[in-house]
Amino acid sequence: MDVNTASVASNSEPQDNIEFDSNEAAYEYYKEYAKSVGFGTAKLSSRRSRASKEFIDAKFSCIRYGNKQQSDDAINPRPSPKIGCKASMHVKRKPNGKWYIHSFVKEHNHELLPSQSHFFRSHRNSDPLKNDPKIRRKTILATMSKQYGVYQPTGLENYIRNQNDRGRCLTLDEGDAQILLELFVTMQEENPNFYYSVDLNEEHQLRNVFWVDAKGIEDYKNFNDVVSFDTMYFTNKYKIPLVLFIGVNQHCQPTLLGCALIADETLFTFVWLFQTWFLAMGSRAPSVILTDRSNSIEAAIAAVFPDTRHFYNLWNVLEKVSRQLDCLYPWHDTFTKKFNKCIHRSWTEEEFDKRWVKLVDKFNLNEDAWFQSLYHDRKQWAPTFIKNISLAGLYAPSRSESPNSFIDKYIHLETFLREFLEQYKLMVEDLYEEQAKSNFDAWHDTPELKSPSPFEKQVSFVYTHEIFKRFQVEILGASACHLKIDKQDGDSVACTVKEFESGQDYMVEWNGSHLDICCSCRSFEFKGYLCRHAVVVLQMSGVCSIPFKYVLQRWTNAATSRYPISEKLENVQTKTRRLNDLCRRAIILGEEGSISQESYKIALGAIKDALAQCTNVNNSVANEGPAVSKEPATNLDVNRITRAEPEKEKSNSNGTAVMNEKVPAQPEVVNIGIDSSFHQMELPNARHLQLHNMMAPQLQGVVPTMFHNVASTQFHNVTSAQLQNSRLPH
Repeated sequence: MDVNTASVASNSEPQDNIEFDSNEAAYEYYKEYAKSVGFGTAKLSSRRSRASKEFIDAKFSCIRYGNKQQSDDAINPRPSPKIGCKASMHVKRKPNGKWYIHSFVKEHNHELLPSQSHFFRSHRNSDPLKNDPKIRRKTILATMSKQYGVYQPTGLENYIRNQNDRGRCLTLDEGDAQILLELFVTMQEENPNFYYSVDLNEEHQLRNVFWVDAKGIEDYKNFNDVVSFDTMYFTNKYKIPLVLFIGVNQHCQPTLLGCALIADETLFTFVWLFQTWFLAMGSRAPSVILTDRSNSIEAAIAAVFPDTRHFYNLWNVLEKVSRQLDCLYPWHDTFTKKFNKCIHRSWTEEEFDKRWVKLVDKFNLNEDAWFQSLYHDRKQWAPTFIKNISLAGLYAPSRSESPNSFIDKYIHLETFLREFLEQYKLMVEDLYEEQAKSNFDAWHDTPELKSPSPFEKQVSFVYTHEIFKRFQVEILGASACHLKIDKQDGDSVACTVKEFESGQDYMVEWNGSHLDICCSCRSFEFKGYLCRHAVVVLQMSGVCSIPFKYVLQRWTNAATSRYPISEKLENVQTKTRRLNDLCRRAIILGEEGSISQESYKIALGAIKDALAQCTNVNNSVANEGPAVSKEPATNLDVNRITRAEPEKEKSNSNGTAVMNEKVPAQPEVVNIGIDSSFHQMELPNARHLQLHNMMAPQLQGVVPTMFHNVASTQFHNVTSAQLQNSRLPH
C-alpha cells in the first residue's frame, strides 16, 4: 500500500502494510499522525549504507522520548522536555527503494493535546493557512467558549468581540521595558530560582509581565491554603497597572507570592496570568482564593483552578457599594448603618435574607441590577454564608485591616514604574527583615502568660508569638462574656453568649461527642483561631484543652515543617521545644564552623551525617514504627558547642575563603528544548508561544524569524546574554 503524504487522513494510525517513497515521506506521515493525536515529533536517528551511502534506516519519536542527560554539577542545566516517553516509529528501506514501518510504539507517558498541536515546532509550518494568527485565534476561541459559556451566556467571542488583541500593550514610558527586564536578569543572577514571564503582542510590544522571587515560591509551598489576588492598583487607575498575589505566613505577616503588570482585564489576560502563576508555583492550586468581583476573573479561576474555592474580598465589595449607589447620598448614613447590620449581624441565612429584602424595599433598590447581582453572589462574599473554612486573616471588612494594605506605603497614585521598581526592592527587604525578626523571637523568647486559663498555657508553646498574643486577647475577653444555654440535646448544646464590651449576642453551638464548635461571629473562619465566645462555652462544658482541629498548623511554630503536627498538642509543644533548641545550637555551630576552612568542613560533615540519619529515622517511624538509631558518624559533640571566646577566635587574615556549595537551580517549571531546536510547552488552553530557561545559543538567530509566525510570544527566565540579540520595544 503506497502512501502519498498529501492524501493521508490526519487521524490514520501507522499500519504494517503502509509503504513510503522516502524516509522524508515517512516522517511527514508520522508528523500528520502526531498532529492529529496531539504531540510534537523529532527525528531521533538515521543510518546510511556503507556501500551505497544511501539512507536505509530512520527512527522518529515523540519530543519527550528518552531521558534527560545532564551532569549533576551543571550550574545552568539545559532545558529538556524528555521524560522517558517511548512513543516512536522506526522505518527501514527495502531493496526496491520503498520504505516500510519496522516497528511502531503508540503509548505515551504524558498527556496528549490535540487542540494545541499547532504550538509544537514540528507542526508550526506544516499548514500555513491554519497557522495564520487570526484563524488559529478563532479556533481557540471556539474551543474556549464552550468551556466558559456557563459564565458568559453570550459566548466568549461576543465577550471579546470589541477587543483589539493586536493593539493591546502595557502603557510604559520610554526605556521602562528595558529597565524591567534588566531587573529580572539581575535578580535571577542573584538567585536562579527567581521566576519571570514576559508576554508580547503581535507588534512585539510588552503586553503582560509576571515575576516572583525565590522566597515567594518557597512561602507558597507552606502557605498555599489562602491567597488573595489584588487588582486594586489596576482597577483604580494607578500609573502602573499592577496586580499582586498575596498570602500570609505563620506570623500573620503578608507574603508576596507574585507580581504582574497587565494590559487589560479581559478573560484571556487573566487565564494567561493564572496559568503562568500556577506554573511558577509548581503546579499547585490554592485551596481558597480571594479576588475582586469580576466576571473575567471568575471565569479564569473556574478554568485554571476548578477545585479552588473562590470568594470576593469583603473590603472590595463594601467599597464598591458606596461608589455604585451614589443615588443614595442623602440617606447614606442610614443606608450604611442598615447595610452593615445586614452584613455583619445576620447570624443565619434566613436573617440575612429578611434584612436584605427590607433594605431593598426601604431604599427602592428593586430596579438596581448591580445591587441585585450582589445578592445573587452573596455566598461568595457575605460573612453569613462562609462556613467550614479558614481564610487566615485575609478576609477583612476594610482594606486597612487586610494584609493587602502593606504595599500601600510603597505605592501611590502618581508612582511610576521606575520608582516602583526601587520601592519593590525595599518592600521585599522589609518583608524579609520582619519575618526574620519574628522567627528569631520565636526561637529565643517565651510568651508571657496572663491568666490561669488551661487554654492559654496549652498553646503558649504551639502558636507563634503573634497568633498567641491575638488568641490571648480572646482568653482575657472571655471574662467579659455571659453565657445562657438555649437548648441541650445529649452532647449537643446551643448557647447565647452576651459580650458586655460590644453589647452583642452571639450564637454558639457545641457538640461534645464530635468536638465541633461554631460561633456566629465566624472568628475561626476569618482569623483561624477560636473566639472568646467559643472559649466560654468550652469552659462551661468542662473541656480543658482546645480540640485539635481548631489549632491550625499554619499558625504554629511548626508551620514550615514537612511533617504534619500530631493530634496531641503536648507532642507539638515537645517538638517546638526541640526545634527551638536545635535552632539555637545551629546558630552557634554556624558561627564556629565559619571561622576556618577546617572547622567549616567539620561542621558541614556533621550536618550532612546528622541530616541523613534523622531522615532515615523519621522515614522508618513513618513507615514501620520507631527505628533503632545508630551512633553519629562524626566525633562532633553538639551538646558541648559553646560560643568562642573573643581572644580564641581565629583570624581570616590569611585569605582563606569559606566555599559555599552552589547547588544547580531546579525550578519547578516545564522546561522545553531539545538538541538544536526548541519546542512549545504543553499547557492546556495556552494561546502563547512559551520559552522556559532558554540558553543563549538556542535563542540567537531564532527569535526574529519566529516572531513572524506566532500571534504572541512569551519568554520565561531569559538570561542577560539572550537579551543582546532581541530588542523589545517599550
